[in-house]
Amino acid sequence: MKRKIDEDMPVGKLIRIKDTLPPPSELIMPKDEVKGTLALSRRSIQFFKDQARRNHGKYQRMIREVVDRYASHYMYR
Repeated sequence: MKRKIDEDMPVGKLIRIKDTLPPPSELIMPKDEVKGTLALSRRSIQFFKDQARRNHGKYQRMIREVVDRYASHYMYR
């Protein structure tokens, strides 16, 4: 009778790899953010909410990323 292979167990020789994860203290770095108020159209907000839902993200983070990329692109022209 053949032994059943446990698919969750590693196969072959195991090799220890260097821990490359940062310590918890480095994961909680403050971001250089300033709270502000921005009035956007209902259509724009709905677009980002739909996209965030489809991509399992957060719509506010997506809007912030778009604004950051736009600013970075034109900052030193």
